[in-house]
Amino acid sequence: MIYITGDMHGEPERLYDREFRKVKKGDVLIVCGDFGYIFDGSKKEKAFINFFAQRKFITAFVDGTHDNLSRINRCRTTMWKGGMVHRIKGNLLHLMRGQVFEIEGNRIFTFGGGESVDKDMRVEAGLWWREEEPTPLEMANGAKRLDEYNCSVDYIITHEPPSLVKSAMLLRKGAADRVNKLNGYLEEIGRSCEYSHWYFGSLHEDRVITQRHTCVFRKVIPLENKVIPKETQEENASQQGFVVVGK
Repeated sequence: MIYITGDMHGEPERLYDREFRKVKKGDVLIVCGDFGYIFDGSKKEKAFINFFAQRKFITAFVDGTHDNLSRINRCRTTMWKGGMVHRIKGNLLHLMRGQVFEIEGNRIFTFGGGESVDKDMRVEAGLWWREEEPTPLEMANGAKRLDEYNCSVDYIITHEPPSLVKSAMLLRKGAADRVNKLNGYLEEIGRSCEYSHWYFGSLHEDRVITQRHTCVFRKVIPLENKVIPKETQEENASQQGFVVVGK
């Protein structure tokens, strides 16, 4: 079984939560960015890495803005399920940007990265890494990889959402719109590709946004083709300013 969860931010409590205990031997848990257990290189952090490395299931994460990419990028690069990963240790993997993984018969496109809203403070504290923002080359490689699959995958998993989804969610909260070039890139990916569903984590909600977009945070949900009731689709779409349409 493949499970999806949202930003963990290196929180010890998440490892004892009932949701986390859903994941069993042989499963794959994918984290939608801000994994957070690889951040400052502390002894406590090394214990967390060992914990994930020794599980009987795979923990694989796309990167967000609370992951130390300088450290992650020094890890061994290898192939896993058809895509490139950084093997952190044992059963703990970083899913690299712009890759397509074939897991349990599903084609999954991944693209991490983001832009810290508190960048100035984190720069001063020495806890910001330029690598959090995807480069033009990474974006081009992601598009090229999708072309190899005729722009057709089963799932898209990212940290940030496409721009229209992000703008609508921020508007509902009464927050200032803050889309960036990565959101715009993901918007273009969504328009040019066929996919069943898109999962992202950066906005810290457990909510079905549209028929094909789900924001996930603390829930651990199975990756499967769920039929969302029409009333739920319309209600969520109305709240976000979307018009729900079929695939």
